[in-house]
Amino acid sequence: MKFWRRYRDVTAATWHLGFTAFGGPAVQFQTVFVPAESHDGGLRRLILQQFHKLFVEDHGWINEDMYQKIFAVSQALPGSASAKMLFCINAVHGGLMAGALAFAFFCLPGAIGMYSLSVGISRVGSTLPEPVYSLLSGLNAATVGIIALAAVNLAGRAITDKLTLILVFLGGALGMLYTALWYYPVLMVGAGFTTLIWDLRWLQNSARRITKLTKILMMGKKSSQVTKEERRSWPRKSTPPNILRSSPHHSVEKPLPSVPHSSERSSLTSDSRTPHYTIAAPRSKFAIMPSTSSTTLPSSTPLPTTTLSSFPSLVTWRLGTILLVLFFLSFIAVLLLRSLLPGLVPRAFSLFSSLYLAGTIIFGGGPVVIPLLREYIVSPGWVSPRDFLLGLAIIQSFPGPNFNFAVYLGALATKGTSVPSFVGALIALVAIFTPGLVIMLGFLGLWQTLEGRAWFQAILRGVNAAAVGLVFTAVYKLWEIGRVGVAGGGGGQPLGGDPWLVFLTAMAFVSGKWFSVNAPVAILMGGTGGIARWAIFTR
Repeated sequence: MKFWRRYRDVTAATWHLGFTAFGGPAVQFQTVFVPAESHDGGLRRLILQQFHKLFVEDHGWINEDMYQKIFAVSQALPGSASAKMLFCINAVHGGLMAGALAFAFFCLPGAIGMYSLSVGISRVGSTLPEPVYSLLSGLNAATVGIIALAAVNLAGRAITDKLTLILVFLGGALGMLYTALWYYPVLMVGAGFTTLIWDLRWLQNSARRITKLTKILMMGKKSSQVTKEERRSWPRKSTPPNILRSSPHHSVEKPLPSVPHSSERSSLTSDSRTPHYTIAAPRSKFAIMPSTSSTTLPSSTPLPTTTLSSFPSLVTWRLGTILLVLFFLSFIAVLLLRSLLPGLVPRAFSLFSSLYLAGTIIFGGGPVVIPLLREYIVSPGWVSPRDFLLGLAIIQSFPGPNFNFAVYLGALATKGTSVPSFVGALIALVAIFTPGLVIMLGFLGLWQTLEGRAWFQAILRGVNAAAVGLVFTAVYKLWEIGRVGVAGGGGGQPLGGDPWLVFLTAMAFVSGKWFSVNAPVAILMGGTGGIARWAIFTR
């Protein structure tokens, strides 16, 4: 009873999210179903609201600044963005146990559903009826449209200037060109380093120093070329004409401004419609210059101007550092064992290592992890391409995080081994979610030290832009495998090979963008369209 009294507000606010939060992080951050109480206290209807409205406006657990901070960090760090954000918000409100409870409410219903699906799929023959393939193709087409819309919406928030526009473009383009274990982290580091150099004006300041030095050298060279006759023509104790014109401390054309009367100075500072002025002396003690309290970055690279409140001390900076160090040591150990003993480790460890690495290097959320899971799970032959695409189509219509797809794959990957399917599903669940949550938890311990650093804000800006670009990469890779049919052996083919599927993709995008159709409804429309295609063109 004591536990219930302590966490009943968390339970009341989050118990339903595992059943009603559809569409992945880009949709869940914006739209979740929240039960609205009627005047008599009963539950009468479900209203579409936002994470923001649920936790900031309705419950008031965190303020606006903290919400934006958690959102930015969740997007910038690897792992399931929606699961990390929900865990962090509830941990800030009620402690780590509250965060774990909210995480369980959010993830377990979808995970149980995907495990049940894997049990059924494992008993299905190698060939499915043609209507089923048409249904799956329609679901995949609608899914690609929804993820494309999510990518566009995320890009609208991530692009703040031309530099972030370039990083979003390069993140998407470079992600399409190559896929490897080390590749995505290198893209993230490169993007963060790029915005770090730009926002702190390292290149601009270096170029300015070089230009200034060049001018000084040119002036010295020009002065050395003055003839003796010209020197004799100069008045005694006078400055050479070319130096007189170029010196910033001398001006024969413009007199120094006079000091304003005290009443005039008070009128300047008291009038709210005019900028405040203070007496400054960069060139003369009488010069009047606009007052600035701090050094500002250029307008092309704005940083938040509001004062952000700090996270509560969920984790000390020492414990946060220890968690991060231990995690990255485990990451290196798993990577070495995977590389040095590729054929000697059991299937269970290979499954754990693949999903553990995927959960560590994936930025951008569930849409990005799906193509990587195809390479790590399907390529070794653990799961057939048909079963992979069938699960991919179904996961989009399931609530909760898209990372629950790993539970389905883990159960199927252990088929035919001594490991039971439910153990494989549990291994996959732990391996795919642990990296993101541990990194997030360790990072919170360092937040109070890092949040006020300009270099840290600059790095987050670049990493977030590149992560959004990888969502566009996911759109392309899912497009290339979205069409399912007997002709491809149950494997994936490009959606562009069937104009009807292209239409379903565009319909899902347009209906969500301009008609506010929810993700589950758009997916249902896609599946219905796939069945209609079979009924019209195939029968």
